[in-house]
Amino acid sequence: MKSSKLWIEYFLGNSTRQRIDWGTAPAISENEISVILKSLQAWQLGETSDGSNLLRAAVLHAERTGDPELVPAMKWFIKEEQKHGNNLGRYLDLIRRPRIRRNWGDSLFRKVRHFNTSMEMWTLAVIAVESAAQIYYQALKTATGCPLLKQICTDILIDEAPHLVFQTERMALIFSMKSFLGKWVRRFGYAVFFFGTALVVWAAHKKLFLAGGIDFEKYLLKMGFQYFRTLFRAGFSEMEGGSALVELRSGVQ
Repeated sequence: MKSSKLWIEYFLGNSTRQRIDWGTAPAISENEISVILKSLQAWQLGETSDGSNLLRAAVLHAERTGDPELVPAMKWFIKEEQKHGNNLGRYLDLIRRPRIRRNWGDSLFRKVRHFNTSMEMWTLAVIAVESAAQIYYQALKTATGCPLLKQICTDILIDEAPHLVFQTERMALIFSMKSFLGKWVRRFGYAVFFFGTALVVWAAHKKLFLAGGIDFEKYLLKMGFQYFRTLFRAGFSEMEGGSALVELRSGVQ
């Protein structure tokens, strides 16, 4: 498992990598815009959180676990997520479409986040949303013929893989500190929350997923795979001698 210090080094290094050629003019048809626009606007809004509530939970958790470097690591994570929102917003600006300020799905998640001070619940929520995000950006990349938007999706997908490692390792640590009964209850609770979140995301972005060739059955299968390689493995990693996260770690240097 990477230490928080090593995650800071990773995020710092990744911040210097430029994968998007903003000199590429957007090439997207009005028909394509009509298919993806509402979803893209809503997702862009969701990527713009200031992360203050997550950071508050990280500070409390760092104090309890004696891991002060978790806080700057989490700041870097938040900054990278905000970069995604900024890039999507910049694209909307280029195609002369507005950035929205309200969306029912985003409002729901923001209300939940406002009252949450638990690092465990925050990590659970982030893993669920980041797992859906990987599928979302794959679908968006397939649904568009615009080279610039494809570059943006590729850049985000490259970032999201380590994000899941970062959060899954945190969840494995949190889980390991629970009682025997607490662990069994959480294995069920994590699954309910994860797939409940998956259904909310599908309801909000069904049109985009279908445009990207992902129907409901395929979406659930992909989310099931994501659950297995994140929360399921975090819950059983200690039984496997800590080897459960090797596959996830393999792409993170």
